[in-house]
Amino acid sequence: MIDPRFITTANELHGYRVSQHCGVVRGIIVRSRSAIGNFAAGIQTFFGGNISLYTELCEQARQEAYDLMCIHAAEAGANAIIGMRYESNDVAPSVTEVLCYGTAVIVSLPQANPPATEQPGPAA
Repeated sequence: MIDPRFITTANELHGYRVSQHCGVVRGIIVRSRSAIGNFAAGIQTFFGGNISLYTELCEQARQEAYDLMCIHAAEAGANAIIGMRYESNDVAPSVTEVLCYGTAVIVSLPQANPPATEQPGPAA
């Protein structure tokens, strides 16, 4: 797995140098709630507020898509992912696709600048 500290929505990883691009990586999951879950969520909808059953379903789907993306990146030889994004679409009634994607890269700490050599000054 890729260390979560090395996954970012930014297009760079602050303090690190991208030394190699490994390609676009993704994780995709398609989830649905059972009929009982939909019924219970329907009751929550009646009273308003946060619909915790759907929140849990969405969070679980996002986590699974994220984990699949991380596995895909590790298989590509990456140690980081930049430009990570989520997308979701309804595939059918009560069926949602969640896609997590980004650019797999290899990052390293930048080389420290070598010390400047002293230039000989005028003779005294």
